[in-house]
Amino acid sequence: MIGEAVLAQLVRDLADAVVVADRDGKITFWNDAAERMFGWPTEDAVGQTLDLIIPERLRGRHWEGFRETMATGETKYAGALLEVPALHRDGRQLSIAFTVTLITADDPAHPDAIAAVIRDDTEHWHERRRLRKELEELRAGPA
Repeated sequence: MIGEAVLAQLVRDLADAVVVADRDGKITFWNDAAERMFGWPTEDAVGQTLDLIIPERLRGRHWEGFRETMATGETKYAGALLEVPALHRDGRQLSIAFTVTLITADDPAHPDAIAAVIRDDTEHWHERRRLRKELEELRAGPA
């Protein structure tokens, strides 16, 4: 059986970013991959809200869903791969793909935190966009 210390090391060392936020949306865990992906050192990210990586235009919708999830203990995104824009420290936009898991200590109806396992999907997003444009041009025929 794998011990807790080994599992903790695994989460710290994963190639994918792992970000955990408490009930109020404040970051409580930020692994090395999150540092590389978003450009924020752990000591600067922990204690900040998730607004650190959420584009301003999406914050209202994010917080509405976040508060509902924390109040009900339910998320319609459990088991789903979400793809959304995110922000790097230098201001550039990223495209990320992630899954979420609610963390509960005692009562599943009242989560203590939410964890996301995140992958930078920016290159794939640009490639899909380029291919869609190329397909549209082919469908349109010769100019």
